[in-house]
Amino acid sequence: MYCPNCGQQQVSEEMKFCSRCGLSFTGLAEWLGGGLPVQPKQETKVAVESRRRKGMRRGAKLMFFSVALFPIFLMISIVEDKPEPLIFPTMMFFVSLALVLYARLFSDNTAAPAKIQAAAQTSTLKSNSARSSLPPAREVVMPVVGRQQVRTNELAQPPSVTEHTTKLLDNE
Repeated sequence: MYCPNCGQQQVSEEMKFCSRCGLSFTGLAEWLGGGLPVQPKQETKVAVESRRRKGMRRGAKLMFFSVALFPIFLMISIVEDKPEPLIFPTMMFFVSLALVLYARLFSDNTAAPAKIQAAAQTSTLKSNSARSSLPPAREVVMPVVGRQQVRTNELAQPPSVTEHTTKLLDNE
C-alpha cells in the first residue's frame, strides 16, 4: 500500500499513520470512495475504570504482593529464630486491606469526566474532519558546539606519486 498523500510505501496494511507525512489511514477506504475492500467497523469499547475500582485493584495487588512475600520473611524469621521479620509483610497486608476498604467505602463509583471525554474521542472516528493526521515534520537546526566546519574546497591536495621518487633522484 502506498500513501495517497506523499507516495511512501507502507510496511504493512495494518499501519494507522504514514511514516513519512503522518496521514491517518483510519477510514481511508471510505474517504477514497470504496476503492478498497471495506472491513466492517468493529466497535471498540474503551474501559474507563472508576476511582473505586482503581483503588480496590491497587489494594488487591499490594495484598497479593504481601502474601507472596510472607513465605520469604517466614524463612528469614525461622533462620534468625526471631519473629521481627514477619512484621513487614503483616503490616503491608493490613495497609493494603485498609486501602481496599477505603476505596470501597469512600471512593466514587463514577469515572473521571475528563477521562470519559478523552475515551469517547479516541473511540469514534470523525468522518467530517478535513484531514486527521500527524503534524508535519519540522526541521530543527542544531548549533554545532565544539566542532569547526570543514570546507572541502580548502583541503590540501595529496602529493604526487612520483614526487617521492623525484626527491630521491635529486639527492643522488
